[in-house]
Amino acid sequence: MRTVNFDGTEIAPSKIICVGRNYVAHIEELGNEVPEQMVVFGKPNSAISDQLHASLGGEPLHYEGEIALLIEAGRPVAAGFGLDLTKRELQAKLKDRGLPWERAKAFDGAALFSPFTAIDTPEALSLQLLVNGQLRQSGGVELMMYPPDEILAQLREFTSLEDGDIVMTGTPAGVGRVNAGDSFTGRVLQGSRILAERSWHAS
Repeated sequence: MRTVNFDGTEIAPSKIICVGRNYVAHIEELGNEVPEQMVVFGKPNSAISDQLHASLGGEPLHYEGEIALLIEAGRPVAAGFGLDLTKRELQAKLKDRGLPWERAKAFDGAALFSPFTAIDTPEALSLQLLVNGQLRQSGGVELMMYPPDEILAQLREFTSLEDGDIVMTGTPAGVGRVNAGDSFTGRVLQGSRILAERSWHAS
C-alpha cells in the first residue's frame, strides 16, 4: 500500500475521493458547464506517488493543485497540498463519448501529496502553487461551490469514509501542462500560516 505522511506517521489511504468542478473560474477556463450537483470521482491507493512526470505512456500530463483533507473518525483532521494529475487529451476523448474518466485520472502516479498537518477545522484554508517560482494557482474555501462540510455531507450519502482516506476538494483556475524540468512548489495555508508545503521537480 502507498502511504502519505501525517505528522511523521505513514498513513495508507484506502482511497482518494476527488471533487471536480468546485471552482467557477476553473470550470470556465476548461469550457465546462457548471454542474447541477457535486462532481465526484475516485483514485485508488496505487495512484499515490512521489515522482512528478511530464508524461506517461506517451501522453502529456496536466497539473491541478488542490487542498487535500485527511479523514479520521469521519471528519477532516489534517490538511495537505495535493497534485491531481490528468491525461487531459484522453479525458476529453472519454467525455466526448460519455465514458468514465478513470483512465485519465486514476492511473498509477496520478496523485502527489505534501505531508499532512493537523487542523481543528478546514475553514480558512487556501492553497498556492508555484511553477518555476511563479504563482500559477491560488484559491481557498471561500471560493468553493461546495465547501468541506458540504463535500463530506454529500459523500456520506453514498460511501464510507475510512480512517486515512483523502478527500481532494477541487482545483482553482490556473491549471496547465507539466513540462520536463519544471519546478513545482505547492502549499496549503490556514489564514496566513503555511500548514504544509512540498516541492517536486518534473522529469
